[in-house]
Amino acid sequence: MKKNLFRILPLFLLPLLLTACQSSANHPAASQEADAPASNTVKLTVWGGEEDEELLSQIFDSFQNEYRKQAEFEITYMPQSESNCTNALMGDLEHGADVFAFADDQLHTLVAAGALEPVEDASAVQAANLPEAVAAASINDTLYALPLTADNGYFLYYNKRYFSEEDIASFDRMLDVAAAQNKKVAMEWSSGWYVYALFGNTGLTVGLSDDGITNYCTWNGTDGTIKGTDVAQAMAQMAAHNGFVSTDDAGFLKGVKDNTIIAGINGVWNAMAVEEAWGDDFGAAKLPSYTCAGTQVQMASFSGYKLIGVNAYSENRAWAAKLAEWIANEDNQKLRFLLRGQGPSNRNAAASDEVQNSPAIAALLEQSEFSSPQRIGNNFWDPVAAFTENLLNGNPSKKSLQEQLDLMVEGITAP
Repeated sequence: MKKNLFRILPLFLLPLLLTACQSSANHPAASQEADAPASNTVKLTVWGGEEDEELLSQIFDSFQNEYRKQAEFEITYMPQSESNCTNALMGDLEHGADVFAFADDQLHTLVAAGALEPVEDASAVQAANLPEAVAAASINDTLYALPLTADNGYFLYYNKRYFSEEDIASFDRMLDVAAAQNKKVAMEWSSGWYVYALFGNTGLTVGLSDDGITNYCTWNGTDGTIKGTDVAQAMAQMAAHNGFVSTDDAGFLKGVKDNTIIAGINGVWNAMAVEEAWGDDFGAAKLPSYTCAGTQVQMASFSGYKLIGVNAYSENRAWAAKLAEWIANEDNQKLRFLLRGQGPSNRNAAASDEVQNSPAIAALLEQSEFSSPQRIGNNFWDPVAAFTENLLNGNPSKKSLQEQLDLMVEGITAP
């Protein structure tokens, strides 16, 4: 992974925004003295999303300025996807990052592995953050991480130049409009996180079993109004449509910028980039419906939260905890929204006019009626990716849709 070092900077080099934003009066913990480290330099490694590098650079600078009289710091930033944080950390827990961002569905695994210990000042964190975010960072009412965002879901981006309000109600209609313009509507099928949108409101279920490790799944169901093959057939038709493309975040943004993609299902972390590309034509809304078994099915979504954890094995755990608190505090959640468009979990930051007036946040809130918390075991992801890859490639395996569904569910529910 790429490494970047951020060392302490003189006060006059700090951005003016942070000078106004990072008032120690808003951070009671800032006045608390930390134990002096054994060496002259406190070394900390932080894992965060690659797209957060500029944001974290500013946060590191302000943290070092706040504590410059107590220690000299060497903070190493390493890009690491929040969705893959646990897998990376489990490879070498004792030498992993001191501070790391991760998706809330990984909390149980991290706690079970001994990577996280209860947060010391839990009452202050609970008071400062939204109840749902606190619950997502807790197990049996014990807080193990700091809430960072309350927006880890997805919705529809669309370019108003091409789509009317009526068009965006139907995914089928959107594909037709895009194809007529030689453009694309994007959705990432390599991730089961997005594929859930097509199964979530059909009566077919998936989730974490009571053991907290394995999954249950009925996506191959043959009973009920909508069968697994009905969803698979609808997906096969989407995959073959000239107006559809499956692509990841990078491909989505590239298509938005070069005008080959005029709509897509994605999250708030890309709101600023999409709005910059589309300008006054920028639009955001809840997910559309799609045709399945001769009826319109409202697309569902997973909801979730990003959290900040402190490695229980950190050699500088006290300082790591202070840095985690700094990254997740009110001011820096406001800064995160300002620079990255991500919705805060902090009560005060979330209540600000800027956040409340965000089209992307409004779309996410509208979609929340059709969303569910992501509680999925690790065996979910690869089988779903294999299933969708076969559909996208025109079924080179020549297996029937039912056989493909059965194979996927077998993998998802494997012990």
